Amino acid sequence: MDTAHAARWAVRTEGLRKRYGRKSALDGFDLAVGHGTVQGLLGPNGAGKTTAVRILATLARPSGGRATVAGFDVTRQPREVRRRIGLAGQYAAVAEMLTGRQNLVMFGRLFHLDKARAARRADELLSAFGLSEAAGTVAKEYSGGMRRRLDLAASMILAPTVLFLDEPTTGLDPRARNEVWEAVRSLVAGGTTVLLTTQYLDEADQLADRVAVIDRGRKIADDAPAQLKRAIGGDRIEVVVRETADLPAAVEAVARVMDEGAGQGAARGGGQGAEPAGPEVDREDRRVTAPVRDRVAALTEVARTLQERGVAVEDIGLRRPTLDEVFLRLTGRRTDEPGGQNEPGGPGGGRELNGPSGPGGPGGGPGKPGGRSGPSGPGRQDDPGGPGGTGGSGEPSAEEQAGAAGRTEAAA
Repeated sequence: MDTAHAARWAVRTEGLRKRYGRKSALDGFDLAVGHGTVQGLLGPNGAGKTTAVRILATLARPSGGRATVAGFDVTRQPREVRRRIGLAGQYAAVAEMLTGRQNLVMFGRLFHLDKARAARRADELLSAFGLSEAAGTVAKEYSGGMRRRLDLAASMILAPTVLFLDEPTTGLDPRARNEVWEAVRSLVAGGTTVLLTTQYLDEADQLADRVAVIDRGRKIADDAPAQLKRAIGGDRIEVVVRETADLPAAVEAVARVMDEGAGQGAARGGGQGAEPAGPEVDREDRRVTAPVRDRVAALTEVARTLQERGVAVEDIGLRRPTLDEVFLRLTGRRTDEPGGQNEPGGPGGGRELNGPSGPGGPGGGPGKPGGRSGPSGPGRQDDPGGPGGTGGSGEPSAEEQAGAAGRTEAAA
């Protein structure tokens, strides 16, 4: 990967590998992310998503392959990479007893801004993230969405070129998730490139320009959400019957109008690349689904057939494929099912012990990157590690301890 080629992309990986003992978390992972876009990284638990982010954020060394961020090699030029990235982990790393404004000023000072400049930047970010009215409120009184927006604001203190978001809406309610989505859209509108890992299919659909599906450490698909959905067929007819005993009649009616030439999601529990044998059946929800070519004629025919046979129908309609169906087709399982890898923080519990520039924090690094990586750590002008951050009041939770360890690695 030459320098000119790498500079074409905000993020570029070629044949990236990472092993933890005999387990492979990444096995030849390739990715190319354009400047000023949102790249979704989608995969089941343990598929390698977080391992990829840790390597790209210089929190872990790859076992093989190459990766560049903003044109700089993550292994040979980690300091240059860290000057250009932001990182927000799954859990908001804010000081609970400080106000929103105090949090941002503190992080500005940790990034070596002078007092006046840190204060100005804090006010700019509070306004940009819709937190100005809550600037004087302590963070422990913030809602989940407000805390997450404050965390994102802190990761943008120096306006990074590339922002890594590792499952940013985990545990948030729908309203808070929408708040975070709006904040991410605002960042991209300002020119930031975002690499977003998520298990939420609707999140990738809402935010991502492209979605890469990763499974068992390898990329198995990469395209725009609409193209991925088109690959498994166009319109789909969906019938929900009132009684389970009526499922065979519904399957027969749907099979008569099914477009057998269209791609079809693998049967639930099936393997990757399973060939469709007929309509997809979900016995638990009493649902029958299949792709159709002539949407109006198909709907009319199925409704007439079921009425003639006296089948009670709870719901019938046409819809477009979802990313859930794309993922099920590609992997044979849902995103919340384990990917079978020994990824840190996922099944197998592997742990990265050494950061990119020497030993990691005490006790080794966590599975998930918590907190943020930035261009300069506290008290070390020449070392581009991230700020140490702060914890909340009282004893830290396991996730907070993981976040603190991740920030320690970044500052190493």
